[in-house]
Amino acid sequence: MIKHKIVIIGSGFSGIGMGIKLKKAGIHDFVILEKATELGGTWRENSYPGAECDIPSALYSYSFEPNPNWEHVWSKRDQIFQYQKDVARKYGLLEHFRFNERVSSAEYAQQQWTITTGQHTYCAQHFISAIGQLHERATPSFKGADNFIGEQFHAAKWNHDIDLADKNIAVIGAAASAVQLIPEVAKQAKQLTVFQRTPNWMMPKPNRAYSLFEQWLSRKFPILSRLYRNTLYLLADGVLYPALSGNRLAMWFVRFRVTRNLNKHIKDPELKAQLTPNYTIGAKRLLFSHTYYESLNQSHVGLQTQPISHITPNGIQTVDGVITSADVIIYATGFITNPFFKSINVQGRDQSLEQAWLSGAQAFLGIHTHGFPNLHMMYGPNTNLGHNSIIIMIEAQAEYIVQQIKNLDHTNKTTIEVTQSAEQHYNQELQIRLNNMVFSQIEKSWYMDNGKITNNWPGSTWEYRRRLAQQNQSDYQIS
Repeated sequence: MIKHKIVIIGSGFSGIGMGIKLKKAGIHDFVILEKATELGGTWRENSYPGAECDIPSALYSYSFEPNPNWEHVWSKRDQIFQYQKDVARKYGLLEHFRFNERVSSAEYAQQQWTITTGQHTYCAQHFISAIGQLHERATPSFKGADNFIGEQFHAAKWNHDIDLADKNIAVIGAAASAVQLIPEVAKQAKQLTVFQRTPNWMMPKPNRAYSLFEQWLSRKFPILSRLYRNTLYLLADGVLYPALSGNRLAMWFVRFRVTRNLNKHIKDPELKAQLTPNYTIGAKRLLFSHTYYESLNQSHVGLQTQPISHITPNGIQTVDGVITSADVIIYATGFITNPFFKSINVQGRDQSLEQAWLSGAQAFLGIHTHGFPNLHMMYGPNTNLGHNSIIIMIEAQAEYIVQQIKNLDHTNKTTIEVTQSAEQHYNQELQIRLNNMVFSQIEKSWYMDNGKITNNWPGSTWEYRRRLAQQNQSDYQIS
């Protein structure tokens, strides 16, 4: 058994940020377990053509590590992935990673956590989950898929060995990853058919490259980068968040932008109707693209909105009997967001996390759950955002967890656990607020688990940071 003070699982932005905060606090006895062969999380997994961030580069980076060399306003996947590697190396994290360590279980007993992987067993006082909400691929099960004679794969496990040139390609899905990869696939395909279950509201995204002069300014005058970052932050919290909260003026502005974007690029009335959602803006994830609508106007690109009946050996048949020929099927169908910890059996003091969350995942501040001492979660339940950069939340969580660990050490105690009353009160408040937001104005979305909104935070990022900064030790049992 391998012993450490702290075991972290996950090596994306959460795991890297957590490791940096620990080292800055003088805590070095920790390891970061990663199931893959290298760090990166979602930016390692998603290598599909066109992959880029929906948050501007200046905001989708650590506040303590600005990058003056961003090449685009919205960064491409490869540069984000490289940024993660560079930051991990700069802050001395490489020695803390343990790769090819897929965690299967974590059990709390006798004031310590036992974490089991396929290779080793680890023992730790603190167990920190940095696996996030978007890491388990969701691949629908269609009748006949096993008999398809062509190639098929999920967008998050892109097959770079397949040449898409001059092939008939079917893309199943029309959400976040789909609107990025479809314009790129359309450049190669002989015929491309997009199978859309639900249309999405889409904001324009006029991405562009930064000039060498702009990059020079960022390097020479860091204060300008901070000012730019803060401006983006205030716009997100000041415009998009009020829209999600029901502010009429903010909602009008967002609706104006998305409808103008659709009307500008789509002239065909039938196609426009197919691309117009029937739900409130923000109830599902708001998408951003400057190329998706344009790609659908091409003569060799078609949109299919009929539900899929089954997959044939040579293509896809919809419920209306139409068969679409395909040489390649790409599943742009996102990730399984509920249940949390889907592939890891987490056993607390008296029950498993699965049992504790039978009515839907919940956690105090999205970090701690009663019955699971010294389990700390990053990007946990109800901390997802629909309007700003998740890295802002991650940094606040890392700082909070480090402070809790340090406080525990200073009192010569070994465990910290949120009280049941604090957790219940907090989550009752959250659900009341969430039920008054746009997230509740739809029957089903990946934000929900059986009607309960388990993924999203109902406030601004400023509010979340403020609440974490005001630690109240009466919310915890320390022993």
